[in-house]
Amino acid sequence: MTVILPAETGAADSRASLRAGDTKAALWASLLDAVWRRRSVRAQILITFVAIGFAAVLAAGIVTIVQARKSTRVEIAASLRMAEILVGETAELLQQPPPQQQLPAEEFLTNLPAQLRFVRHLRVSVRDAAGLPVARRPADADARGDERPPAPAWFAALIAPPAVTREVPVVVKGERIGSVLLAGEPADEIAEVWENTLDFLAVCLVVGLVAIVALYVLLGRVLDPLSALSGGLANLEHRNYRVRLGRPNAPELAAIIDRFNALAEALDAVRGENATLNRRLITAQDDERRRTALELHDEVGPLLFGLKAHAGSIAAAAAANAAGPDTGARARERAGDMLAIVEQLQAVNRSMLNRLRPMALGHVPLADLLSGIVRERAREHAGIAFHVEAGALLPSYGDSVDLTIYRCVQEGLTNAIRHARATTVVVEIGEADDPHDGTRRIDLAVRDDGCGIDNAARFGRGLLGMQERVHALGGTCSLERRDGGTVLRVAIPRPESVAG
Repeated sequence: MTVILPAETGAADSRASLRAGDTKAALWASLLDAVWRRRSVRAQILITFVAIGFAAVLAAGIVTIVQARKSTRVEIAASLRMAEILVGETAELLQQPPPQQQLPAEEFLTNLPAQLRFVRHLRVSVRDAAGLPVARRPADADARGDERPPAPAWFAALIAPPAVTREVPVVVKGERIGSVLLAGEPADEIAEVWENTLDFLAVCLVVGLVAIVALYVLLGRVLDPLSALSGGLANLEHRNYRVRLGRPNAPELAAIIDRFNALAEALDAVRGENATLNRRLITAQDDERRRTALELHDEVGPLLFGLKAHAGSIAAAAAANAAGPDTGARARERAGDMLAIVEQLQAVNRSMLNRLRPMALGHVPLADLLSGIVRERAREHAGIAFHVEAGALLPSYGDSVDLTIYRCVQEGLTNAIRHARATTVVVEIGEADDPHDGTRRIDLAVRDDGCGIDNAARFGRGLLGMQERVHALGGTCSLERRDGGTVLRVAIPRPESVAG
């Protein structure tokens, strides 16, 4: 036999209640998803409008019911008071001596309901002195034939005030001949309120339907640009950057569409630039391979052939075992020629390595590396004065940044020497704060006092390659043409991984 302890029973009940709570929460969440979250923006706005309208009608109905209850209570009280006054004045007429007295008491009681039939919200019953009901005249039964249809019972229960009855005795010459029983009858007032309420609901329904249709059409016109925007974004997702959207009339949506079109145009331009860069990269690689192959063929090949020929000559002399006095002289001559060829090979090798990547990069501080290339150009071109103005620089900013700065200085010096016909070239480099975001950057300027560059001149591959390198590092590169020369400006953000 299994015995269930009270604590275990309580724990089971708690788990059952938690499961029931989770089930209810899941049901509410699914209902909220079906009614609201999964609906479109247009449907959500319409649902909100209908809910607000329903709340407004409900509030108006509550106010109407409260006001109807008050007005019905006031009117019934006034009708009772008026009926009491009429009954009293009529009884006083019976007490007047002839000829004022027109009717006997019995006939007076019979005609009294007919006299009070025009008092609204009142039910009248007459009793004689014995307390028995006095029969009405047949005409009295049809006195209220024009009454409105009664209101529904639930509506009447909301408005009807508490039942009020009053008994007014009829006394003639000190003798009670009967009594009048007055009871409030709010049915006709409630029926009137019900009719007004139905008319109000009908007007609200018609106005609400018209407003919903108008709002549906208006939201369609307003949200159509958003649907078009969604389709445009889908095109961008599929890399169709030539898509453009029509500009709507609404200023807010027009601003969004304008930004979208600008974005699509920028992406299209970037794609074109990337294609151009890829073509240039392939062309540059092919050119570098061609230049390397030509140098190997034209420079290294003949030198290696000369080494081979001189080595063969020495080997032949040794094999002949010539003992003449000139054997050692010829061997020394061939060895000297071989050393000269080796020196030429070393010079060609250094030139090729420096063109591919400077050997001192990463081993020599950047400022010294730049000073070295400027001194080298000064030795090669003694008619030009070269100067280097280096500010506070780190020894290195990483291979990518160092090599880019080196190539920019190299290209700037080459252009000044070849095209500017300058007499003075100044290289300025240092760190500075970016005026836009306050970050540190490396500023480079290569100035010359030459003839400048024609505005119609197109950039060569060297300048284009330099710009591509700088842009790849997030920097800027510009060439300023002046009457007194040309200035090449390069700004590269300092890498965050480099400690200042």
